[in-house]
Amino acid sequence: MKIYEELVARGLIAQVTDEEEIRELVNEGRATFYIGFDPTADSLHVGHFMALCLMKRLQMAGNKPVVLIGGGTAMIGDPSGRTDMRSMMTRETIQHNVDCFKVQMERFIEFGEDKAILVNNADWLLDLNYVDVLRDVGACFSVNRMLTAECYKQRMERGLSFLEFNYMIMQSYDFYYLFKKYGCNMQFGGDDQWSNMLGGTELIRRKLGKDAYAMTINLLLNSEGKKMGKTASGAVWLDPKKTSPYDFYQYWRNVDDKDVLKCIRMLTFLPLEEINAMDS
Repeated sequence: MKIYEELVARGLIAQVTDEEEIRELVNEGRATFYIGFDPTADSLHVGHFMALCLMKRLQMAGNKPVVLIGGGTAMIGDPSGRTDMRSMMTRETIQHNVDCFKVQMERFIEFGEDKAILVNNADWLLDLNYVDVLRDVGACFSVNRMLTAECYKQRMERGLSFLEFNYMIMQSYDFYYLFKKYGCNMQFGGDDQWSNMLGGTELIRRKLGKDAYAMTINLLLNSEGKKMGKTASGAVWLDPKKTSPYDFYQYWRNVDDKDVLKCIRMLTFLPLEEINAMDS
């Protein structure tokens, strides 16, 4: 079984822009892909871990990961899945969170020459000229189309700030920048990022006349459709100082029986044959 078919069998893939092309690229190890992580806290959590697992699987299949830490986009705040505006963070807090993310990511992803690379979008976003962005990037986006995106629609009634409205443009610019600088031809992310990712593929097409691809992975939901990775006291963190190894273990030990095999498929590297045997 090749890597794309394995991702399907593990229940990871949600939406793709061009399944045939994406399947061919990742199965042949020709994808240079990125996943973005906004440093909104000083530790990664379980939701990030699933993205890291996907990145590791694709790297093991010969594809090249670009790990993007959103030191720039974190200054705006992603409205996706939010009912209110995120708290504004200082540059010092964002930089501290970026440093914490880097240390944790190196435990999962192999960085180095011809391996994975780690970039911070603050390195290019914070130097942009506002008028240049309006002329060169803003002209490629339709406000009418942007307002149909789910991440914006759910906020319109309660109020969507102009600051957050720019998030899609910034994330799209990331993809465009990485495509030009690193030949990054694919973006992966959570299913709630679909609209932002399409913005990036469209910007690349309009500015460069080239094709780029996007694929979202299913969110980690329980059998009742609720997000997993949260407890009564908050998120399940990967930092043992924030979630102790005992509490981390207990969280997974207490997962409902109906969700166990799904978690094993999505979050472990056990062979599918072995997992399927557990289901008999």
